[in-house]
Amino acid sequence: MSGSLLRLCGTPGMTMDWQVAPASPSSYTVKRILRLEIPVDSYPNFNFVGRLLGPRGNSLKRVEASTGCRVYIRGKGSIKDPDKEEKLRGRPGYEHLNEPLHILIEADLPANIVEIRLRQAQEIIEELLKPVDESQDFIKRQQLRELAMLNSNFREESPGPSGSVSPFNSSGMKRAKTGR
Repeated sequence: MSGSLLRLCGTPGMTMDWQVAPASPSSYTVKRILRLEIPVDSYPNFNFVGRLLGPRGNSLKRVEASTGCRVYIRGKGSIKDPDKEEKLRGRPGYEHLNEPLHILIEADLPANIVEIRLRQAQEIIEELLKPVDESQDFIKRQQLRELAMLNSNFREESPGPSGSVSPFNSSGMKRAKTGR
């Protein structure tokens, strides 16, 4: 059966558009939102927001691209400029600023994959939220390396390609334009 129309058996000339066929459980989308608390009270000096975002927001963009979920950083401390945050507190749409710092993971995906993708995003985010001693922080080293490459001042230990090669090329992320 090719095309978008199906000829009904026994009824010459009658057609049925596929769009009005009953939806299967895997064809409709379901919206789910998961909230994760950020342990800022336990680790007040750890930069959770910076670690989640990564250089130019790329770490968070990769989580979203690989899972199909949207990730929002919300609550007190979610806006970089504390003065701006204070001015926005209490305004419509910024009620979350009265809450502790947290993450919202939102999935609006087909019913058969929504829970799996939400769980994938949760696992990645929870890994990023684990405070690590700076000397042991592989993720931070990776992010600093990526930032240096994005800023075009990264130098490989051995001769090779210039700083335009990112260790994250397989993710499909594009390199920022540098004006060269």
